[in-house]
Amino acid sequence: MTATMKYILVTGGVISGIGKGIIASSVGTILKSCGLHVTAIKVDPYINIDAGTFSPYEHGEVFVLDDGGEVDLDLGNYERFLDIRLTKDNNLTTGKIYQSVINKERRGDYLGKTVQVVPHITDAIQEWVMKQAKVPVDDDGVEPQVCVIELGGTVGDIESMPFIEAFRQFQFKVKRENFCNIHVSLVPQPSATGEQKTKPTQNSVRELRGLGLSPDLIMCRCSTPLDNSVKEKISMFCHVEPEQVICVHDVSSIYRVPLLLEDQGVVNYFCRRLDLPIESRPRKMLTKWKEMSDRSDRLLEQCSIALVGKYTKFSDSYASVIKALEHSALAISHKLEVKYIDSADLEPSTLHEEPVKYHEAWQKLCSADGVLVPGGFGVRGTEGKIQAINWARKQRKPFLGVCLGMQLAVCEFARNMLGWADANSTEFDPETKHPVVIDMPEHNPGQMGGTMRLGKRRTIFKTKSSILRKLYGDADHVEERHRHRFEVNPELKQHFEDKGFHFVGQDVEGERMEVIELEDHPYFVGVQYHPEFTSRPIKPSPPYFGLLLAAAGKLHGYLQKGCRLSPRDTYSDRSGSSSPDSEIVEFKMPSISQD
Repeated sequence: MTATMKYILVTGGVISGIGKGIIASSVGTILKSCGLHVTAIKVDPYINIDAGTFSPYEHGEVFVLDDGGEVDLDLGNYERFLDIRLTKDNNLTTGKIYQSVINKERRGDYLGKTVQVVPHITDAIQEWVMKQAKVPVDDDGVEPQVCVIELGGTVGDIESMPFIEAFRQFQFKVKRENFCNIHVSLVPQPSATGEQKTKPTQNSVRELRGLGLSPDLIMCRCSTPLDNSVKEKISMFCHVEPEQVICVHDVSSIYRVPLLLEDQGVVNYFCRRLDLPIESRPRKMLTKWKEMSDRSDRLLEQCSIALVGKYTKFSDSYASVIKALEHSALAISHKLEVKYIDSADLEPSTLHEEPVKYHEAWQKLCSADGVLVPGGFGVRGTEGKIQAINWARKQRKPFLGVCLGMQLAVCEFARNMLGWADANSTEFDPETKHPVVIDMPEHNPGQMGGTMRLGKRRTIFKTKSSILRKLYGDADHVEERHRHRFEVNPELKQHFEDKGFHFVGQDVEGERMEVIELEDHPYFVGVQYHPEFTSRPIKPSPPYFGLLLAAAGKLHGYLQKGCRLSPRDTYSDRSGSSSPDSEIVEFKMPSISQD
């Protein structure tokens, strides 16, 4: 008899974007640190089938999974916090549910019945959750024991009603001891009086209870820790014990949230409420989180990276990129400063229209320690990115180009070093005489439109001397996630190689150029894939790690020492010890190890 699956539903009230994603990830993290296998499902009530067609200004970046699923960025949080690998079915949308029910109806599965929201849609939701919860997400392939489900949006939204109803039925289907509900609510503190207000939380919980779900834990988001009197008031009006009211106040880094929940007895509550099989041994995994957040609080040295993109007004547009930079900065004990630069501001046209913006943008770029050009779609701002790449190449500034950033580095080199003045990507100039970047569709006719190259693909390193190969631990090949439609034109490859611009990584067939490196430059690297999607707090992504090392002036020493950091960087995978259980070494150690 297999152990019963335990389900934890996370709902949100008062406002959207309250931090349900981080709280769901943190709950998963503290349970995983107790030795349980945890999986996570994100429910998005919008009607899109997936997040693939969103502008980053809608819901932030589009996160890409191993299987090519384009999903909500919360799944990125789950993967990073829990170090798991999810599939596209871990993101459930209204569109997917309705599509599956309508397909069944067309096939005649409902045999003459009227197909309705209750029971047909609600049943489909419950079946989906129960099926997906069993899918292994850890490397060891073990079936999960706990499933954290995050319901997007806010309780009371019209579009999330079928999901709330489905989970109302679900709690009886799986029995009370296998299901619990965390409600995340806001406790505002108006500056006029400075007191914490509980009314929004009371109303939100009342609405949730009216829909048939009773919260087991009420997690209050607030700017300062909750007063006891406020806790008791929420407890009285919301029908829970005071210890079921958890305070999640603003903290210095999101890595503190699991520790915050742990301190308030959340694990013990779950043990009792869900009858979890946990031994009471000291949990070493959380020690790493503690070391990580302690260290991020006391960093002194700073390192600045110019992020030259086109969605810079909204930092969630580059959520994974920023996280990958943070992971790498933390691993080399530097505080990260990201300088957001709208690439259009670097273009000569801005100099005429808004000279102040133009000079400010260039001032930011010139004062940065390193330059990062992330992926993107569409022609706007591409010339500005090319200007930034040109500057990084000529000034020997550390540079990393990701996806479109790598393609534009190829265009820049072709224009300025090969003398092809009109060199461009056919995405932006279909008529160019020198199409250095062309459309190379994946030949997989299907529902994805068959034009995007999505998901995990293998890249083979072609030389032994590549910097990136060394950063990856001298691997022959790496597997990283892709999301692109255009590729570097393989026919023009030799022209670049002759001038010291090397395509050191290619796909298995040798047709697609995956990694570029420029010789005689401290760090000029471009990758066609998106390494940020697989970066983890304890395992920073090598291309980003290299950028930060180079920006901090430490890359040469790191490579010379056989890719080892000094022992004070002990929690990071980049230094010997990687497993969460390996003994954490004290920080007080000799300054540099003698390798």
